[in-house]
Amino acid sequence: MATKLIIGSGIILLLLAASATPQSPAPPSTTAATQQGQQPAGTKPAQQDAPADEPLATIRTGTNEVNVVFTVTDKHGKRITDMKQSDFRVLDDNKPPQEIRSFHAETNLPLQVGLLIDASNSVRDRFKFEQESAIEFLNQTIHPHLDQAFVVGFDVTPEITQDFTDNTELLAHGVHSLHPGGGTALYDALYYACRERLLKSSKSNTVRRAIILLSDGDDNQSHVTREEAIEMAQRAEAVVYTISTNVSGTPGAGDKVLDRIADATGGHPFHPFQIRDVANAFAEIQDELRSQYAVSYKPADLKADGHYRTIDIEANDRKNFRVRSRRGWYAPTAQ
Repeated sequence: MATKLIIGSGIILLLLAASATPQSPAPPSTTAATQQGQQPAGTKPAQQDAPADEPLATIRTGTNEVNVVFTVTDKHGKRITDMKQSDFRVLDDNKPPQEIRSFHAETNLPLQVGLLIDASNSVRDRFKFEQESAIEFLNQTIHPHLDQAFVVGFDVTPEITQDFTDNTELLAHGVHSLHPGGGTALYDALYYACRERLLKSSKSNTVRRAIILLSDGDDNQSHVTREEAIEMAQRAEAVVYTISTNVSGTPGAGDKVLDRIADATGGHPFHPFQIRDVANAFAEIQDELRSQYAVSYKPADLKADGHYRTIDIEANDRKNFRVRSRRGWYAPTAQ
């Protein structure tokens, strides 16, 4: 009888111990994560909501290769597409790379494109024309089974109206779903598109990531700063092309903002003189995205410290040719 009591007591204690063991929390749903990502908040957004095992500051390649796509123009601004590797000099953090792994003149590079459209009250009078120009750009640029694009509209907050797809009808619907109203959170929109879409998408070594930003550049609602938004674009390896919707004929403070964003990421700012020239700007971007060079190299003296490293690609004949590329990248961090 005593033995049975002891065994019974042991079973009860085991059951009590099991019930007291804490359970692992269920992972958040994709929907919840997306909704949280739409409104960057706080003064240091680059460090919030980042999983401990997934630093944002890395180029995640097992061989520590850096892949850079760049554009070459002559002194008149005409794109040059027939140059060779020997025509260029590459510096990473002011040092020649340990090795150039590959060099290609890319004329049909797969694209990941984010279309960011200012839907604030400040663009209401020209919004419909901008929508139609954006849709035409997507129809001409996105090739099924090769490219993908997504659409984000922004006023006081960024809103994704169409996620990554190669279906231009869905993309057009996403553009038509936008309606102007409210303030302008341009920096938040760029930050969100790069962090929550480009950085979290799969990327091969030969894909071009580009953001097309259509806005007057006047931000009055963002939680993040201009430089934090630029940093996130650099982390996502995204080239940002800006199209100003300021057609007043007088450059404003917002135009300088758009210039800074494009220049820091290796893109190009467009300043149409009149609203119908917006379509021409889209056409210029379309042509450039299909007329690129791609270089892959292994940096010298690479350390897993997460630090920003500069990229400097120049033509040997600097008098006659200009190279435009992103300005730098973030080294991997120790795992």
